[in-house]
Amino acid sequence: MLSSNRLRVLLEIFRTGSIAGAARTMKLSPSAVSHQLAKLEEESGVGLVERNAQSLRLTEAGRRLALRAQEVADILEAAEKDLLAQQRMDAGELRIGFFASAGYRLLPLALSRFAARYPNVALDLAEGQPYELLPDLERGALDVLVVFDHALDPWQRPEGVEVLHLFDEPQLLVVPTGHQAGQRSRVRLADLAEEPWITTFGAEHPVSILERASMLEGFTPRIRCRSDHYEVTIGLVRAGLGVALVPSLGLMGVTGVQVCRLATPQLFRRIGAARRPTNPNPAARSFLAYLRTAAAQLRNSLEPTLR
Repeated sequence: MLSSNRLRVLLEIFRTGSIAGAARTMKLSPSAVSHQLAKLEEESGVGLVERNAQSLRLTEAGRRLALRAQEVADILEAAEKDLLAQQRMDAGELRIGFFASAGYRLLPLALSRFAARYPNVALDLAEGQPYELLPDLERGALDVLVVFDHALDPWQRPEGVEVLHLFDEPQLLVVPTGHQAGQRSRVRLADLAEEPWITTFGAEHPVSILERASMLEGFTPRIRCRSDHYEVTIGLVRAGLGVALVPSLGLMGVTGVQVCRLATPQLFRRIGAARRPTNPNPAARSFLAYLRTAAAQLRNSLEPTLR
């Protein structure tokens, strides 16, 4: 049987990226950590780390076992909380990751209500792209991660992570005020093939959703600027420097441009909340209920008034 103490050693190596980091966290000597790791490899019968002169990294077997060790740690923490009768919602900490446009209204709406109900729960918020923050969720550094994926570019959730679907968010076409596209009820991307475009950098690869969608419609967009900041994108469109695709969450309260519906059905994002089902933090479970309520409230107001 695998030792839970040695599993914790592997988990801390996974979290910190080194034997020295695990030793600091666990207040052990590096040699003691190395010894426990060697014993765990002996118990498991497989190599858990790859070592060289400059670095150490987990093998695939080591990474999978570290994820299981996180689940074990979650279960043990939950058992301790049960035994000590600490399953209370008036204290503790909640660590939330989110992407930028979720921070415009969705997250503030949910958090304002949650914080009013549980004012003594400390909030620790981290902004970033989902693919950047997912490792923190896997390692237990985050309790909840607000995520998205595109219908044209879906991603596979990591093992040990559950994604709760909140709503589908349409991508909309943003054009300067007075643009002829603003006179149509639905616009095809191919109708703007000659326009200069403002688009994003893409997520884990350099091809943006605009470029993927344009490829399906038989043209290559002329990219004038790339920005992952929707304030920049909308400002450039407002100035007449191009047109853009912007998801609905990025358009709340925007003025000075026209917003058009698209005739491309695959142009939407799936918004969800990622979590580890074994996470024992009661604040996370409660917050998800507030997040669902906020999502339901926003769902019917995602598309701004089309001008």
